[in-house]
Amino acid sequence: MTEARNPGADAERRLGVAAAQRAQFDAAIGHFRAALGSDPDNAELLNELGTATLAAGRPADAADTFRRAIARRADFAPAHFNLGAALESQGMAAEAVQSFRLCVRLAPGAEAAHVRLGMSLLQLGQPAEAEACFQRALQLTPQYPTLIHDSLGLAYERQGRIEDAIAAYRRAMQLDPGFAEAHNNLGAILLSAGRFDEARVAFRRFAELRCAAVPPGGVARMPPQKERHDREQLDYLLSGAIEPAATERIRAATGAKFNRLPGVLHIEGGARSAGLAIDPANDSAAIEARWRGAEPKIVVVDNLLTPDALDALRRFCWGSTIWGKIYDGGYLGTFPDYGFLSPLLMQISDELVRKFPGIFADHALKQCWAFKYDSALHGIGIHADFAAVNVNFWITPDDANLDPEHGGLVIYDMPAPLDWDFRKYNKDEQGIADFLARSGAKSVTVPYRANRTVIFDSDLFHATDRIAFREGYRNRRINVTLLYGDRQLAAAAP
Repeated sequence: MTEARNPGADAERRLGVAAAQRAQFDAAIGHFRAALGSDPDNAELLNELGTATLAAGRPADAADTFRRAIARRADFAPAHFNLGAALESQGMAAEAVQSFRLCVRLAPGAEAAHVRLGMSLLQLGQPAEAEACFQRALQLTPQYPTLIHDSLGLAYERQGRIEDAIAAYRRAMQLDPGFAEAHNNLGAILLSAGRFDEARVAFRRFAELRCAAVPPGGVARMPPQKERHDREQLDYLLSGAIEPAATERIRAATGAKFNRLPGVLHIEGGARSAGLAIDPANDSAAIEARWRGAEPKIVVVDNLLTPDALDALRRFCWGSTIWGKIYDGGYLGTFPDYGFLSPLLMQISDELVRKFPGIFADHALKQCWAFKYDSALHGIGIHADFAAVNVNFWITPDDANLDPEHGGLVIYDMPAPLDWDFRKYNKDEQGIADFLARSGAKSVTVPYRANRTVIFDSDLFHATDRIAFREGYRNRRINVTLLYGDRQLAAAAP
């Protein structure tokens, strides 16, 4: 039932609603506060004020406002729902679950509350309960069936029900072929299952949808390192380095400014090599023997790829417009969901596992990426990766490197503690530095060489060495990383 309105507050409320619809949230907040001055106990007004405050990016203040609304009307389901959303946005999943449960109890037919409750339960590691929430949402008259099936896929996946998860993602895509997240989730689970060709198709479609979502005219502002890279890449693409038809398509799509390119996906080459990708001259027995004797587990292999495979991988990385992940350090990244999962890369991975079974054992490929660096800036700080074995190789020609004794990788002889979570060992550089200092850790510097590969225990902390590369697009330092296995399972193995 709608509360009786105070005539003095109603006009301000209408102005607040109109401002919120125009995304003028600060103005909306002012109008709702003015309305509450005349009607301070109105729970609906407090809920609207909280909603505008949350939209303005102030979730803690919004949560306080929703609590005020609930204090005036304990059975006001929308305020419980919105409080859950405010808590969830602050990373308070357990508290959010309580609010969503209250909303569901008060409004059993509220589909969105069942869905948000399920999502919060997923964050808490309770996928079976989350599944029940999503199934209940489907039993209602769902307004968002695509989202629910996609969420069900996540719940199934986290219960280890891989085929059910794949079916759920495919159902979401069937309901809405343009629902990008389902393509991404499908690609990720297919990659983890070793179904690389299917994963590549799903990721490629996700990348296309991501590009299609860029507004007409492109992105107005990007970090300087991204704009600089994109201008250099445009010059390269329009210089005759790729097929004329592709050149003209890119020219027509970008016009005079390359910062419009985020809406253009071009994959240059990347097909499997007709011959071997891993150079057969590499002595697998000797390399595996070095791995067994290494402590810590670090092995350097020069000339890993055949010349043809190296050349093809360079052309793929130079010509493909897949460098969309922007990092503050000045480097750009590409991942499978940006279009990086090429058949050539999968060939390299397959041959690695077959050639060095003593290193990779039963470890499956879990993730892959590449980074491209701005020579004027710095690289990746100290971190560890969530895997058992890390394969890192460099492909930029040696004459681009101005400092042959550096430009590669620094690896420490100390692994990340198993009780650290991903954010701690991957992002907390100060905490990592303090840990390494306390532990008396020593480092190994592997200088940069083109076609040099470093295979190491992914638990070991590592960082990009200082870099000094020549200016110019094809001189940008590029490293490719393949991750295999699970660090926790590897640590538990006898």
